[in-house]
Amino acid sequence: MLNAPRLRIIGRRLLHAVPVVVLSTFIVFGLLKLVPGDVAVTLAGDNASEQRIAEIRELYGLNQPFLVQYGSWLSKAVQGDLSNSLVSSEAVLTSIERCLPHTLLIVALALLTALVIGVPLGIAAAAKPGSWIDGIVMAVASLGVAVPNFWLGMLLVAFFSLQLNWLPATGAVSLMKDPAAALSHALLPALALASGGIAEVARQLRSSLVEILSSQQVRTLHAKGLAPSSILWRHGLKNVSVNLLTVISLLANRMLAATVVVEAVFAIPGMGGLIVNAAMNRDFPVVQGVVFTMVLIVVALNLLTDILYSVLDPRIST
Repeated sequence: MLNAPRLRIIGRRLLHAVPVVVLSTFIVFGLLKLVPGDVAVTLAGDNASEQRIAEIRELYGLNQPFLVQYGSWLSKAVQGDLSNSLVSSEAVLTSIERCLPHTLLIVALALLTALVIGVPLGIAAAAKPGSWIDGIVMAVASLGVAVPNFWLGMLLVAFFSLQLNWLPATGAVSLMKDPAAALSHALLPALALASGGIAEVARQLRSSLVEILSSQQVRTLHAKGLAPSSILWRHGLKNVSVNLLTVISLLANRMLAATVVVEAVFAIPGMGGLIVNAAMNRDFPVVQGVVFTMVLIVVALNLLTDILYSVLDPRIST
């Protein structure tokens, strides 16, 4: 429920998000200008005349001062106009609307997989610290952190696609057009992306739970005769929920960044592929538009996390 304290949190976080968005897009805009080469010459071709190159600079505003170019871009961006691609002339917003659902589906499946597998593993390890179960979980978690996403992705393709022919190896299908096909295409990339997340959730949850379960408060509950399962579920998990939420928030941000590699392995037309192709072709409006969109998504995730903090622990909202 959005009471007054939570509304104040949302207001403060939105105000804090403005300089974050401006600064991040300004830095990326500046870095793109430092890339060697002349965009106008690239677009005009190597044999183009000076007049044609000058016309292209005038057409795309490349002859304007840096701050004027950035101010013009930002002014249009906040109104929903992310300009057009220099290569295909397609509206950048249209490209993002086509690619973003594929990336979000993979990240959502990967995050769900990390929680469904990582939480039980963390609880099992924390229930009996030092036991053989704890040792196996920690060993699996260490392996999950160490294995690179792209390498695991190639293994999954070799086994589940090429050997067993259970799931498609590459490509993507729109979730709105064919949900079953979309999920089958996204499953292997999500598993490759989730491996590190499973390990992170299991390790962090195990560490937090062991600390809580060894506290004086829990020892008192044991002395009063409360069942260990009741202590674990009603007191242990409740007290570590804020820490777990922090891990989930960090994982979501990290997975968004890691999709660049995973999408390349599975040839998925998502945001990662879009920004890589745009960077290789010096298609700066597309790069800037993708970065702008990803920053907004991260800001929205952080805002949602702050709201959930206040729900799980009302003291945070004061």
